[in-house]
Amino acid sequence: MELTVIIAYLFGLVLLYILARLLLIPLRLAIRLLINGVIGGFLLWLVNLLGLFVGVYLPINPITALVAGFLGIPGVILLLVLKYVVGV
Repeated sequence: MELTVIIAYLFGLVLLYILARLLLIPLRLAIRLLINGVIGGFLLWLVNLLGLFVGVYLPINPITALVAGFLGIPGVILLLVLKYVVGV
């Protein structure tokens, strides 16, 4: 093989590696948001289910779903704290 062909193959492999790295970062972010969303939604449901016995209820609306979805466990804790601080 000629040297130019080998250099072209190496250049193509480097470009493929860079492209894969650029596409992998948003995929990791999307997977993290999906996992936080599932955990947050489950915790909202669990708080409302167990809260029936204690008298704690977090309404599930777009705002609480977004907070729980983006932040996960800390988001649900934040919503519980805000509920008692504000007293709504």
